[in-house]
Amino acid sequence: MPVWQSIYEELNDDSFEIISVAQDSGGEEAAGSIFDDAEVTYTSIIDVNHHISALYNLLNVPSGVWIDEKGQIARINEGTYATTHYDGAFGNDDYVPIVRDWVAKGADSAYVWDRDKVKESIFLRSDEAKLAAPAFRLGSYYFNQDNDVKAEKYWTIAQELDPNSWNYLRQDLQYEEGGSAGPEWRERRDRVEGAGGSYYAPLEIEDGAAD
Repeated sequence: MPVWQSIYEELNDDSFEIISVAQDSGGEEAAGSIFDDAEVTYTSIIDVNHHISALYNLLNVPSGVWIDEKGQIARINEGTYATTHYDGAFGNDDYVPIVRDWVAKGADSAYVWDRDKVKESIFLRSDEAKLAAPAFRLGSYYFNQDNDVKAEKYWTIAQELDPNSWNYLRQDLQYEEGGSAGPEWRERRDRVEGAGGSYYAPLEIEDGAAD
């Protein structure tokens, strides 16, 4: 958050806005301090039902979506950290430069995707997986009613319906022993990557193009 705040202060004008969405069923109590500590001045939202992920078919956080002045998606991909984290385990320093290029050039930026590329880059959920969102919301409702048994029931159903979603898994683990990046998360990540998959979809940026 502090890095994005500095980028926002650098680039902020009438044509650029950051909307940062913390997806946490714990609401303000759980996620509010993330924004408060960073003293952000851009738009910040806490999404207790993971509604944004459902709308844009996002599987993980952080994920970035570029939306132009016409309300059209100009780029959508995952793993969009502002900088390298955890000694290079996540993110890189290549994303912010292409954001700068987009803000400066708009639709003429080389990093804006055409409609076909945007469509092929949006993860398509199965009909069964689409049922995960309402199940997850039921879990969040019961969580905020302090009914942990039913919250766990519906969060588990959501994960079974949409096993590709890291968001549903990590939200569930957040309130269990080990936390959202604990042993169960690491075991699943190792299993996926060991099978040739990836935790985050790689950024598609040509070498040197973001200079």
